[in-house]
Amino acid sequence: MSKTNKGLLDQAWSMTTESQLWRSIFRHGYPDTPLNQSLVMMGNVFLHLHPVKVSRKAMKITYTWCLGGLSFFLFLVLTITGVFLMFYFVPEQTVAYANIQQITSAVAFGNIVRNMHRWAAHLMVVTVTLHMIRVFYHGAYKPPREFNWVVGVILFLVTLLLSFTGYLLPWDQIGYWAITVGSNMASYAPIFGAQVHNFLTGQPVGVGQPTLVRFYTLHVIGLPLVGAIMMAVHFWRIRKDGGEAGPPPPSRRELEAARAESQNVPVSALN
Repeated sequence: MSKTNKGLLDQAWSMTTESQLWRSIFRHGYPDTPLNQSLVMMGNVFLHLHPVKVSRKAMKITYTWCLGGLSFFLFLVLTITGVFLMFYFVPEQTVAYANIQQITSAVAFGNIVRNMHRWAAHLMVVTVTLHMIRVFYHGAYKPPREFNWVVGVILFLVTLLLSFTGYLLPWDQIGYWAITVGSNMASYAPIFGAQVHNFLTGQPVGVGQPTLVRFYTLHVIGLPLVGAIMMAVHFWRIRKDGGEAGPPPPSRRELEAARAESQNVPVSALN
């Protein structure tokens, strides 16, 4: 590149970054100093969710396996594909099954979008479960992160309820009888069993049109709204707690072994 072209590009870049439009969006300079790093993080609606500094070891892919990020990505996939399916699905028991058949056979890209929605739901249950196991195994539920652990448990339950409510919507035999069994199990809960059953099904016995409407409402409005709010709280608490919980500090034996290795002496000589 010639000096003339490079000079023109520099001038264009300078004019862009010094314009009022640019400075109204990016209020601070390049994050090349600790102060600018903090200002950039605090002044951006997306970046402020992340802490200014995180543990280098906690960012290793083999430590977190990005299970929380994968779960959030699958939630976005489910939201986008779910909105697409809502354009063609009617929660009415006489046409619900026919709507699903129409989506998979007559709607452009309907079959692939429905399968993306179905497989993303299965994978989200898997990733959220593995995320909970990883957090528990690494002790990231301990203070000061105990509140965020409770939020994570709520998100885990919301994920399971989303799968449970979505199971009935195709209105096929497997979904119908699965929800029949599940709602009957809820009726055996102590004290509030009958009330829980009636809340789920909308009728004292069996599964019918009120059940389909309630499950549809919970699946597309109630549970996603609760999940989105809890995710925002979850991300906020991660930031306030200093990012992901890093690996535990090395034990005394590991420190002595590392010290002995650096000094080329036996571990027993250090005692």
